[in-house]
Amino acid sequence: MPAELEAMMRQLKMPYARALAPELLQTAKTQRWDPTEVIKALFVEEITGRSRSMLNTRRKAAGFPTGKTFATWDETVSSIPAPTQQALRTLEWVHRRENVVVCGPSGTGKTFFLEALGQHIVEAGMRVAWFRLEDLGALIRAHRSDDSVTKVVARILRADLIVIDDIGLLPVGTDAAEGLYRLVDAAYEKRSIAVSSNLHPAAFDELMPKTLATATVDRLLHHAHICQTSGDSIRLTEALAGKGVTPMP
Repeated sequence: MPAELEAMMRQLKMPYARALAPELLQTAKTQRWDPTEVIKALFVEEITGRSRSMLNTRRKAAGFPTGKTFATWDETVSSIPAPTQQALRTLEWVHRRENVVVCGPSGTGKTFFLEALGQHIVEAGMRVAWFRLEDLGALIRAHRSDDSVTKVVARILRADLIVIDDIGLLPVGTDAAEGLYRLVDAAYEKRSIAVSSNLHPAAFDELMPKTLATATVDRLLHHAHICQTSGDSIRLTEALAGKGVTPMP
């Protein structure tokens, strides 16, 4: 590739087109391509490369726990009704700033489903922020000393969906309870929130002070889709099946 052309591509910050250009120009010369086809091919490569890079950036920024997507999700195994799953996958609820609550026993696919939804949202060009409840507690402690809690919550709300995973598995400390309330309150009717929990939100007062729980749940459930999972642990069932063991009824 001519040095002058390469320098121009560097100046225009076109790394993907620049990487393809030498081979493409040789092919175009050999096959006598129309000049517009060469330009189009270079632009397509640049656009595709940038889209791929931005997707990877959004995935990394989201902080997903395992990287699971709907590609490996079996909706027939989940106890969430198939029509509900399909409705949530349209992502219309995200555009309407509504919430999703997935509650039920451990191992019934709550986190898997929410992560697959999150990945789907990222693939649609939106941003996701993933937290465990103890992560929120740590943020509150870290930013209380310099009175910057409001600022860090505002930064989190740049995401289109905020996920708080596994509420109810561990005792909820004061900082975590405050963090959950602050986030739900700040996101109310402005951003979508999704939570997974072993408990229905109506029982959150078993985890945190009643006044704080009531205020949190009131805002969380006002525009929410509630999915109740049930049954045996999918992970345990699969593990036992691999060993030829049938779970006890």
